[in-house]
Amino acid sequence: MAGLWHIGVIGGSGLAAGIGIEHAQEIEVASPWGLPSGAVTTGTLEGVRFTFLPRHGLGHTISPAAVNYRANIDVLKRCGVTDLVALSAIGSLNPAMAPGHFVAVDQFIDRTTSRESSFFGPGLVAHVSMADPVCSRLQAGLIAAAKKQGATVHQGGCYVAIEGPQFSTRAESRLYQSWGAAVIGMTAMPEARLAREAELPYGLLGMVTDYDSWRESEAGVDAADVLQVMARTIGTAREVLRTFARQLPKSRSASPIDRALDHAVMTAPDHRDPALVARLQAVAGRVLG
Repeated sequence: MAGLWHIGVIGGSGLAAGIGIEHAQEIEVASPWGLPSGAVTTGTLEGVRFTFLPRHGLGHTISPAAVNYRANIDVLKRCGVTDLVALSAIGSLNPAMAPGHFVAVDQFIDRTTSRESSFFGPGLVAHVSMADPVCSRLQAGLIAAAKKQGATVHQGGCYVAIEGPQFSTRAESRLYQSWGAAVIGMTAMPEARLAREAELPYGLLGMVTDYDSWRESEAGVDAADVLQVMARTIGTAREVLRTFARQLPKSRSASPIDRALDHAVMTAPDHRDPALVARLQAVAGRVLG
């Protein structure tokens, strides 16, 4: 059944400000999972409903491990978002993926250790499939939009998510390369996992800001260099989003991810924790009743 698009975007705090959202409203949205990273900005972009959430808070005050990923996804679901696009700074483990390039990530390796990675838990158990963690439809749209803006964009690449906030050692960087990872970052996990549990198709367009620390003859990653590349690419990222919005089909056809929870909930109805069921109403109310 066809419907309307409502694109959620998680990215840097400056992304929404410069993109030219029409009829923009900044709204504080409460979540039973705690405080999200900040208020959402909602409005229209090229006639399509968009809602933005700054992943690290206004002014980048929240470190990757401290982001309340559950609250962020829950809030976007409450806003009526149908699909979720993430924009993230990433380091490169692949010589062909140079600073200034974009990568449409298609796989993940999760090396995070301290983050809440599921909405479900004791009293209500569910297992969603993560074999194909990104939405191919969103990825194709992001790739086409980036190409239209003249950006160098790589179709596919495995993202290794590390805990941070420190960058990798050279030994770690070479290890991740040996695993087949192409890029590295600190925020896509558990974001992608939680999006799947919330039945939100997820696409990630990474902006390469640096080569990770695998090049023996070069200096390691430096935050100042990362910021310089980000400053050069953020304008292109905004235009990619505008082009992506412009190229979306008039109506949104259903995605299989819209029903990711159909067979995922394992706990029998009469054994479910009522408090957890209540917390999950925005995320999983469709299957929990």
